[in-house]
Amino acid sequence: MTNYFVLAGILIVIAGFALRLNPMLVVTVAAIATGLISGMDLVEVISTFGKAFNDNRIIAIVWIVLPVIGLLERFGLQQRAAAVIRGFKNATTGRLLILYLLYRQATAAVGLYSTAGHPQTVRPLVAPMALAAAEKQHGELDEDTAETVKSFSAATDNVGLFFGEDIFFAIGSIVLIQQTLATYGYELAPLQLAVWAIPTAILAFLIHGSRLLMLDRAIGKRRR
Repeated sequence: MTNYFVLAGILIVIAGFALRLNPMLVVTVAAIATGLISGMDLVEVISTFGKAFNDNRIIAIVWIVLPVIGLLERFGLQQRAAAVIRGFKNATTGRLLILYLLYRQATAAVGLYSTAGHPQTVRPLVAPMALAAAEKQHGELDEDTAETVKSFSAATDNVGLFFGEDIFFAIGSIVLIQQTLATYGYELAPLQLAVWAIPTAILAFLIHGSRLLMLDRAIGKRRR
């Protein structure tokens, strides 16, 4: 029974997210609690954190980027992004997000999937710009409509990354597909899998692009 106490960290994460506490704080507390319950002292837990970040230096980049984004937001990044969109006469939420979808898929297809994402671009730039485009076309938005625009902004990033990254053959998902097919006797090169991911990516772009154009109409109907 004692062995199950180390799972208390999962309960801390669930409770913290349910109470809408700071995610970074919740995860950190859960990790420390798990280490202490498993018999490690506080110094050993912190040392383990340090070793993990040192072994995976790419994670440390997040700690550099996020404070920069935070400072930019503090000094009006979102407001400036929204102001730029308001200056474009024909800008709409759907058209803006289609351009972002194209960018996300294209960059992911050549392996640059870390150049954008929810913390780097969606929250500080894409979502405020999408909201500004909607407000420019339809006036002040109600809370439900604003949340819908935000959710489509996040979904556009997800679709672009998910269906774009498989075109880049030097990625873990391609290797996983290759090894899974190999267990059933299908020997395929990573490049072959990447090539056949292109039609799927095109369809994903067309389908989600259509949903984004329909979003423009839906926002217009809500405002009438």
